[in-house]
Amino acid sequence: QSIGCDDYLGSDKVIDKCGICGGDNTACKVVSGVFKHTLTNLGYHKIVEIPEGATKINITEMSKSNNYLALRSRSGRSIINGNWAIDRPGRYEGGGTMFTYKRPNEISSTAGESFLADGPTNEVLDVYMIHQQPNPGIHYEYIIPGDNVISPQLLAHRRPGEPLNGQLGMPESTNQEDEDLHRETDTLTGQSAGTFPVIQPGRFPSHQPENQVPAVQPPRQNREHNWKQIGKTECTTTCGKGSQYPVFHCVNRITHEEVSESYCDSSTKPLPEEEACNLFPCPAFWDIGEWSECSKTCGLGMQHRQILCRQMYANRTLTVQQYRCHHLEKPETTSTCQLKICSEWQIRTEWTSCSVPCGVGQRTRDVKCVSNLGDIVDDEECNMKLRPNDIENCDMGPCAKSWFLTEWSDRCSAECGDGVRTRSVVCMTNHVSSLPLEGCGNNRPSETTPCNNGPCAGKVEWFAGGWTQCSTECGSGSQQREVICVRKTEGNFDVLNPYECSYLEKPPSQQSCYLKPCGSKWFHTEWSTCSKSCEGGFRVREVRCLSDDMTASTQCDPQLKPEEKEPCNTQDCIPEIDENCKDKYYNCNVVVQARLCVYTYYKTACCASCTRVANRQSGFLGRR
Repeated sequence: QSIGCDDYLGSDKVIDKCGICGGDNTACKVVSGVFKHTLTNLGYHKIVEIPEGATKINITEMSKSNNYLALRSRSGRSIINGNWAIDRPGRYEGGGTMFTYKRPNEISSTAGESFLADGPTNEVLDVYMIHQQPNPGIHYEYIIPGDNVISPQLLAHRRPGEPLNGQLGMPESTNQEDEDLHRETDTLTGQSAGTFPVIQPGRFPSHQPENQVPAVQPPRQNREHNWKQIGKTECTTTCGKGSQYPVFHCVNRITHEEVSESYCDSSTKPLPEEEACNLFPCPAFWDIGEWSECSKTCGLGMQHRQILCRQMYANRTLTVQQYRCHHLEKPETTSTCQLKICSEWQIRTEWTSCSVPCGVGQRTRDVKCVSNLGDIVDDEECNMKLRPNDIENCDMGPCAKSWFLTEWSDRCSAECGDGVRTRSVVCMTNHVSSLPLEGCGNNRPSETTPCNNGPCAGKVEWFAGGWTQCSTECGSGSQQREVICVRKTEGNFDVLNPYECSYLEKPPSQQSCYLKPCGSKWFHTEWSTCSKSCEGGFRVREVRCLSDDMTASTQCDPQLKPEEKEPCNTQDCIPEIDENCKDKYYNCNVVVQARLCVYTYYKTACCASCTRVANRQSGFLGRR
């Protein structure tokens, strides 16, 4: 069977939230509130007072801030975060109970600081806030006993006739002394349930020291044994003020030999009183705080922790100057950390082809940010400074160039005899040809071609004919004239060899001419090679409209544009005939019908027939 809070076997009584054994939670009062005052001055500001006897204490900052909670006793003794020294989160003794000081992680949590204690307190405590930024609000809550009620725990430590918390729970009564005494007797014998009336002063004799020999005792000379202090308990601490107690054993009065305690009167055994020991302070030590969260969620980051020099004294740990810990190596306050591998850049494709066939263009490739799990994520998760280029310039070398020509002029430079016709020739980039040429080369097409409009009549001496029409109707051209050595006769001219007139200054036979600006004209390249050697192919050339300064223009007459594509080699193809490919048997048509041409023997024996059917099936005709 279980033992109840009243120490009776089989009892089902439990302590309620008021601390009352077998109580129903009605014998106490919950005190709670929120401190929301706006503070202006930096430093310590009192928030709330926790009275003596308080239980279930909860002081919590409503959200994270740069402020700190502090706790001290009414006597001025600092318990937590006193004298501008910030303590580490942990457990601290004060006011007769143990307080748990919590400070959530600075990075990940939004919760504020808190003090928690079960109580009960044995003195008044004051809660402060070290104000450094606007107050987010401080929630406080604790439980105190109700009027005229005390808990068995408090009663056990209270001397008879002593008032509770410095006050009497009931007014004095002189008319009901017997009734009150009867109630007190019932109370002390454990017959009351749950609550205890406060005992009136004067009901009990004055308090006797507990180790005083009672008045009624056997004569001294008849006692053969008594209690003797034989030593002390071991000190509770090796330094920093501990406590120890005297040890009493039962001994023979005459021989001082230790005997069983049953030989001595247990009521006369002195109560051990606490004595201080090992008062010298303990050596200082480094108090190491918890590491903060890593400064980066991936990759190499930093984390920090608080290192304080502390010293233990009187069961309390105090923060002291760091020089007291100089005999110890100070732990590191910062450290590198890495929670996971960061996402990284990956090149998913090779470079594309250059955007131009020649000259300078651009090419691209696919670059993605990939997590350490292989998933494609946003670019922001990778280091943008390390991102590989996904576009770059590419130089395909000098573009191939071709000669661009106009049509021959319609007019001959000479009205009679030999003359010339002209055309314009220009070297430009050709995007049709794939020739790897850097320039047009030295084989510049001729700009003139001979022409003859028939014989002319002769004349003696140097005879200069009239200038021909300009070789072009517009733009730059040339004019020709006939210059011959003649001899004038009656009614005729005899043509002589030019050397006969060599002593004379020969007139020029050609000059340039310019009638008017041409504006825009069509230029074209030479025809390409025919795409097929027979059965009709095609050939192409590039045609451009150029202005007088040889720049691209759109002013040419579209109806006069030369053809860019034309058919060629329209003649039928003649199959190649192999003189050695003949049928050796007259019935090779049977081999073809039986589809035996796939075998080497029949393919050779009936070569002509098998070749003919193979060409017919593939639709292929041999080319020359």
